[in-house]
Amino acid sequence: MSLAREIADARPRVISALAVQLRDFDLVEDAFADAAEKLIEGGDVPDRLTSWLFVVAKRKALDAMRGRAAQDRALQKSAPVEEMADILTLPEPIADERLRLIFICCHPAIALEARTALALKVICGLPVGVIARLFVTSEATMYQRITRAKAKVRDAGIAFELPERKAWGERLEAVLLTLELAYTAAYQDAAGELDPELSGEVARLAAMVAELLPEEPEALGLAALVWLARSREAARVDADGAMVPLSQQDVCKWDFAAIEQARLWLEGAAKFGASGPYQVMAAIQLTHARRAYDGKTDWGAVLALYDVLMGMRPAPMVGLNRAVALEKVEGAKAGLEALDAIEGSRIRSSRPYRVARAQMYSGLGQWDAARCELEQALDQDVPRAERLFLKRKLKELRQNHRPTS
Repeated sequence: MSLAREIADARPRVISALAVQLRDFDLVEDAFADAAEKLIEGGDVPDRLTSWLFVVAKRKALDAMRGRAAQDRALQKSAPVEEMADILTLPEPIADERLRLIFICCHPAIALEARTALALKVICGLPVGVIARLFVTSEATMYQRITRAKAKVRDAGIAFELPERKAWGERLEAVLLTLELAYTAAYQDAAGELDPELSGEVARLAAMVAELLPEEPEALGLAALVWLARSREAARVDADGAMVPLSQQDVCKWDFAAIEQARLWLEGAAKFGASGPYQVMAAIQLTHARRAYDGKTDWGAVLALYDVLMGMRPAPMVGLNRAVALEKVEGAKAGLEALDAIEGSRIRSSRPYRVARAQMYSGLGQWDAARCELEQALDQDVPRAERLFLKRKLKELRQNHRPTS
């Protein structure tokens, strides 16, 4: 295992322990970054890497707090620097540091999007720009939300402790949304530039939530959704490193054990008779997975499920995906009309929207318009695997359909 990977693995545990003591996320994140940098520059890897990072990060945090004239108050609240064994011993039933801290961050006193963004930033380590794209908003707006959430935690004295199990329900929506968006970020990053271990980590955490809360159908639905998406990872990038669209993937490369586990989770969720958006999204992915068994995709079923999802969770991205399904069922004209009906300047200028419009225009034989949409999509910050795919599509358009002007 590389040193960078070991540091990443230690991050949630050290961040959690420091946050419990110091109650200041900005301070904790900066201190951990400084400690990690010192470790990398030093070259020698200590035997107890996590403990070393904790000790060094805490010393740096306390040094910073002295500069804030808050030393006395902070030192009274914190335990001795030299000892961390007791701090890092977590109470059951959640013995996983990262998942426990996600539950802690998702405090109901913080607005849903803000607490989710905070968890994505602090625990999952996602850049603010990536989080902003997940919420279809600007980076400046997302930075403000995260800053306000951190201030709320600090100023309101929100406890850094896991509530009793009976109170988990009021945090579950934010926990599931955090895992959904973390996996979305990993899925969009098909080449693994962001963090090659992120998708596997989110899949593990989603399965853990399903195991901890088997009576929560949406927890089961989220686990099924993530595992279905992850089952196709081996088929998502070709030999050149370009993204392979779902409809063109080699189903022989799919993970059938993961698909079966997801199906069992969905069956378990259905027994409660309380359908929710995660179960519907998982059902959409399961419909796609059936292509591995009968060789075709039931786009009519996919469209019907998106109609249900729009009723449960109306959102621009849901509308965009529904428009793509509609194109498969009723043709490019209907799909383009559905895209045009989606409101919101952010979504209409986003990369997925541009790519979908290019697909619709190509279906209508409007090659110039399709090229324009792809060019505008490529002007954005595009993950490498998708950029290679889009460049290939644009090259094909230019070669096979010359500009009419």
